[in-house]
Amino acid sequence: MKASSSVAEIARVVGSGAVSARDVVVEALGRIEAHNQRLGAFTDVLRDRALEKAAAVDEAVKNGKTLPLAGVPFGAKNLFDLTGLATRAGSKINRDLPPATADAALVRKLEAAGAICVGALNMGEYAYDFTGENVTDGPSRNPHDLNHMTGGSSGGSGSAVAAGLVPLSLGSDTNGSIRVPASLCGLFGLKPTYGRLSRHGTFPFVPSFDHLGPLARSVEDLAMSYDAMQGFDDDDPHMVRRPLEPVAGRLERGSAGLRIAIADGYFAGDTEPREMMEFVAKKLDVTRRITIPDAQAARAAAFLITMVEGATLHLERLRERPLDFDPAVAERLLAGAMLPGAWVERAQRFRRQFHDKMMDLFKEVDVILAPATPMRAPMIGQKNAIFGGVEMPIRPHMGIFTQPISFIGLPVAAAPIWLEGHKLPLAVQAIAAPWREDFALRVARQLEKVGAASAPVARGFSDD
Repeated sequence: MKASSSVAEIARVVGSGAVSARDVVVEALGRIEAHNQRLGAFTDVLRDRALEKAAAVDEAVKNGKTLPLAGVPFGAKNLFDLTGLATRAGSKINRDLPPATADAALVRKLEAAGAICVGALNMGEYAYDFTGENVTDGPSRNPHDLNHMTGGSSGGSGSAVAAGLVPLSLGSDTNGSIRVPASLCGLFGLKPTYGRLSRHGTFPFVPSFDHLGPLARSVEDLAMSYDAMQGFDDDDPHMVRRPLEPVAGRLERGSAGLRIAIADGYFAGDTEPREMMEFVAKKLDVTRRITIPDAQAARAAAFLITMVEGATLHLERLRERPLDFDPAVAERLLAGAMLPGAWVERAQRFRRQFHDKMMDLFKEVDVILAPATPMRAPMIGQKNAIFGGVEMPIRPHMGIFTQPISFIGLPVAAAPIWLEGHKLPLAVQAIAAPWREDFALRVARQLEKVGAASAPVARGFSDD
């Protein structure tokens, strides 16, 4: 199979017996060996495990078993438990943990559907990062230009798929860590509704914000993997029990019948995202504008809760091994530990109010469109950029458009947009009401159909 082969293509040919899962996995492992040193996407490659799983898939197909993701190689951000590996969560400290004795729930679900995990992916330390620059493992690099960031904290997840090393990856999104790499690396990404997919077997960051989801090069691939990962899990206390709601079969309806609006005001952004949103509005024939109330306050409250919950999780590590943290991560966690409890209570109260206001908006519209990032991928090592006419640090501010949405757990599909004259992409967020992943994905699929959104393998990595 080629580097550009999709999840759907691989599953079809392996499921039919025309190509073996072993051959697909061997080719993926070969691409990783050839390219990963300069990309910094994978931190661990699970060759023996992957070949063993591939043999089991081939045997199952031979015996007539139907596997919706037969033979699809994927990587998992290294905060997912993988049997035999210490769950790094991008940190130096976690390398001292004992190896995981079981796989994370979503890894198990994907492999039960026939997919094959080939390794663990690089990430920002403890997921507190929007750049993809890890101080211990080195930066994950943007395949479209190796001098540029992938975004974070699921940087390796973005790099691996954009370079065609694997067609699918798992990431996490607390404040934007799937959507930011999707935007900077030119991929489709899905942040499902909070409580939709099991987080069992993953290292947390901010438990009340953490989401898990896929990155891929097509909406169909996102939908197929998302469908395979659905299902209630008693081991995750944050999950909400709901019936299975498959979305792959609904994609071709596109945006037909959906009420769509463009977010204005806070989400209007600087020149680059504004230009992208005008392009998207024209392609979808959307004229309605809508204001998300108190979005800036939502971002501020999200920042505060992130700092406090993150600090609470890491207090013991901060006391015992402060010098083993990325200094930028340690500083923010220590600051969070000193915030007054009254501020947190106020932020949580505002969170409920903001949720109610958003639910009122979704009585008027089905999907709200907004930019995913305020700019294209910065250079690796770049510290500051212009946001809203003011020079500010990149690391905390790449999530200005994603944080207000994570704050209340809404489902979002990110779709990559390549504008003429630019060598790097941006992305649009298709934001829907809780449990309406199908609406978000249908709009992303419509952008694909009209030629506005695409996720090619980066030039120099494709073997087409």
